[in-house]
Amino acid sequence: MDSEKRPKVGVGVLIRNNGKILFGKRKGAHGEGTWAPPGGHLEFGESIEDCALREVVEEAGIKIKPVESKSFTNDFFEKEQKHYITLFMVCDFVSGTPKLLEPEKCEKWEWFSWNELPKPLFLTIQNLKKQGFDPFRL
Repeated sequence: MDSEKRPKVGVGVLIRNNGKILFGKRKGAHGEGTWAPPGGHLEFGESIEDCALREVVEEAGIKIKPVESKSFTNDFFEKEQKHYITLFMVCDFVSGTPKLLEPEKCEKWEWFSWNELPKPLFLTIQNLKKQGFDPFRL
């Protein structure tokens, strides 16, 4: 099988802060124009927790505390012909103000209630919501 056709592993970071979750509006990549939490590719030899911490610092510059590796989704992006297994970490906000540290990848950061998320949602979050997942009920 062509290695380009193998699923990749992504990590989504659900950061809880006063009843809200941090979401960014994606740009410059698959899912452009959709809303998603911080996250990215799991690097070779990296733990899920370390990936979550790294991605949040790289993308938004805030400090978080990992709580639990909680769920996963199987995401096939038909138009882009990409396939991901996305592992979700639930984390608590510690300090800082979200900044656009990768403006080529994200238009803006905002905090949203889990029950009032912006639209359109990134496929991984659509799939997570279909499972009935709630980061505030672990």
